[in-house]
Amino acid sequence: MSVELPFAPVDTIIRRNAGELRVSADASEELARRIQRRGSDLAADAAERAEEDGRKTLMAEDFGVEQVVEREELELPIAPVDRIARLDIDDRYRVSMGARIALADILEDYADNVASAAAKLARHADRRTIQAEDIETYFALFE
Repeated sequence: MSVELPFAPVDTIIRRNAGELRVSADASEELARRIQRRGSDLAADAAERAEEDGRKTLMAEDFGVEQVVEREELELPIAPVDRIARLDIDDRYRVSMGARIALADILEDYADNVASAAAKLARHADRRTIQAEDIETYFALFE
């Protein structure tokens, strides 16, 4: 599976949680891969909820979001998030703009949590750079 999400916004999310630490390109790539996997799983679940309601359009509510944030508040770009949402759902489904923004918001929160933990792991290892192994260790420990 190719990674749809550009690494630059993922790198920005890691950096805002890194403090004085540097961020390796491999860490950004690994987190982008994990975000994509999480997003496609969430979209598949949302598609099931939409189908149960007799709809072919995924809405923000299908992601458990009651209020959608402003698009400008997000670091993750919407177009790649839309492609991520469509990875594991049938082509007959549409994804509303509200659903795209809601998914991007959920994924950005997810990325912030992982990045914060990865920074702690890097500091604990007495390194000055967050590496892919910190992202991988987070998932080995917490998921």
